[in-house]
Amino acid sequence: MRLSFFARGKDRPRLPDQEEVNRLYGRKRLSVMLSITLGYAFYYTCRLGLSVVKKPLIDGGIFDAEQLGIIGSAIFYGYALGKLINGFLADHANMKRFLPAGLMCSALINMVMGGFPYLWLWMALWALNGWFQGFGAPGSIVALSNWFSNNERGRFYGIWNASHSLGESLTFLGSAALVSFFSWQAGFAAPGLLCVGIAVILYFTLEDRPSTLGLPPVAEWRRDQIAVSTSTSVKSGPMGKVQFAVVKTPAIWVVGLASATMYISRYAINSWGILFLQEAKGYTLLQAGSIMGVNTFAGIFGCIVFGFVSDKIFQARRPPVNVMYGVLEILALFAIFFMPSGHPALLTMAFAVYGFTISGLMASLGGLFAVDIAPRQATGAAMGFVGVFSYLGAALQERVSGHFIAKGTTIIDGVRHYDFGKVILFWCGASVVSLILSASLWRVKPKD
Repeated sequence: MRLSFFARGKDRPRLPDQEEVNRLYGRKRLSVMLSITLGYAFYYTCRLGLSVVKKPLIDGGIFDAEQLGIIGSAIFYGYALGKLINGFLADHANMKRFLPAGLMCSALINMVMGGFPYLWLWMALWALNGWFQGFGAPGSIVALSNWFSNNERGRFYGIWNASHSLGESLTFLGSAALVSFFSWQAGFAAPGLLCVGIAVILYFTLEDRPSTLGLPPVAEWRRDQIAVSTSTSVKSGPMGKVQFAVVKTPAIWVVGLASATMYISRYAINSWGILFLQEAKGYTLLQAGSIMGVNTFAGIFGCIVFGFVSDKIFQARRPPVNVMYGVLEILALFAIFFMPSGHPALLTMAFAVYGFTISGLMASLGGLFAVDIAPRQATGAAMGFVGVFSYLGAALQERVSGHFIAKGTTIIDGVRHYDFGKVILFWCGASVVSLILSASLWRVKPKD
């Protein structure tokens, strides 16, 4: 695929009719918001298939837990590199083509995964899938920054971030049902086929920058004076220099480390939660998928509430809400792991609290906070830079978790028994470290 395919379109002359400008902005903003939110949700269905099929693969003797940890880490290494490079590229790209292309390639890889269960091949394919998954978040944030101004960013970022939870719900409920009624291959093939069609739809519903339609910059149209002055100040330097300013900002490094440790616990639940519920709590695949679905459904509200609370109550300051969410998230994890079996309602409630809080933390530490303190023209770079930390943390989690779970597995009378003790301490400890790091940024404010 040639890089020129992703080149941004040419600017058109400004539209003179203000009513036409308002009408176009209203319609296109709605289309862009729906496209990046629903589109990125479907990205997730092509990322989480492995989480649903782990027990069938282990029980079928195809892979063991340590091998699945190796395969699972491959996507995060690919995603970390892809999110960094694609984040920098996204600042220069046409989102109408960039986002659908990543989803289409990821969908095709999922379709291949269902047919050839060889360790080396799955490692390579899952790493490549991670690279193409890295088109999604940076591209979405660039589209969001192009069409939504600073003084509304937290709210709309929160709405977009609900796509993570929506995508996880689609995967844990839909894929779990497909795998239960058909086979583990359906956990890859069905999302792949679906997302080929979604990618085509996105091509027709997404838009390039407003200026390619003859519209003024969104900050000017919204009369957002802070955004206007910020965007004016960063135009004085070349794009590369503006992007490099992201790397030189110490607070963004701390955000990245806080995100990395938060992602350890996030993907601990996403990747191993179903297996934990099946083996430690005794639930069936459908029951475990339903509880995970509640967790991710609650996350839809968690990120939206985070955006509104941090914007409206704390004047776009994220650290106070980070700390509140972080404390509740740790309490929810302790309830999930240490609550005695036989209390499904309380366990489901704990998963709901966890989903609500981890989604808000992911919205902030996974991107919004870094976007706040980065130059406006380098939002894709900021998202990509923090993404490297996030998904290296997720990759580390897969390798360490797979190792601990495999070493804690014993077979007695032909039945597997799992000891999750050590890995639970690793997961909870990571959340505590993330809380400490995010609290250290209490005085950091959005860039003016």
